[in-house]
Amino acid sequence: MSDGAGREAKVDYLARLRLDGRGVVVLGGGDGIGRQTCLALAQAGARVLCVDLDRSLAEDVAREVDGEAYAANIINREDMVKLFDFAGETFGPTLKGIVNVVGVAFVKPFDEIDEETWDKQFDIVLRHAYHALQLGAPLLAANGGGSMTFVGSMSGMASIRNQTAYGAAKAALHHLVRGGASEYGARQVRVNVVVPSFIRTPRLAAKLDQAMWDKMSSTTPLGRVATPDEIAAAILFLQSDLASFVSGTVFPVDGGVTAQSPLREF
Repeated sequence: MSDGAGREAKVDYLARLRLDGRGVVVLGGGDGIGRQTCLALAQAGARVLCVDLDRSLAEDVAREVDGEAYAANIINREDMVKLFDFAGETFGPTLKGIVNVVGVAFVKPFDEIDEETWDKQFDIVLRHAYHALQLGAPLLAANGGGSMTFVGSMSGMASIRNQTAYGAAKAALHHLVRGGASEYGARQVRVNVVVPSFIRTPRLAAKLDQAMWDKMSSTTPLGRVATPDEIAAAILFLQSDLASFVSGTVFPVDGGVTAQSPLREF
């Protein structure tokens, strides 16, 4: 694109951040990173479908962003089929984005990971991502393309004690994203995953004492843990046209934690 003088035309970069007229589904949008993501997307002009297992949480956030609420168990295939049917009916051809923040770590020594725990860990990290990609990407493709953003973990990039099963599931999620980007790229669907380290989410804030937060901060080059809005900011970027040529990335948002070699124990 030229400005007539042989130079590249000026670009309105802030306009590329806008999501006006686009519908985005946020899986796990009822709290923490999910809620902040809904707020970020709505502030950029998107219409947001907030999905959570807890209907009351989904409805609360939907009210905050003037969006839609939907309750679903996203591990269940039938629930996900119904969800994406609803998303298609709600947004029609304006459905352009899907964000999936769901994931819980079962932290325990690998010797204590039994068959049931192993299955649950992979379900809560990977199964719903498989559903979202396989069911959601074709919808975006049918609308001319769009962006899918998942939330991974530094545990999928480095070995962390007592997180072997969780790390294995997150590493598989990272690879699923790269494969999805390859398979759906020709249909103009971008697929990326943000990779946080330590985040002071409401759930963890209620669970961990200050000594643990101080320990996690001390292992981070920036000297502190992240807040949910900082992860949401990265998701907003990946959902926007500022990231129009970004796909298949495993994008650390970790304060420099995984840049350390070896990763410091915490």
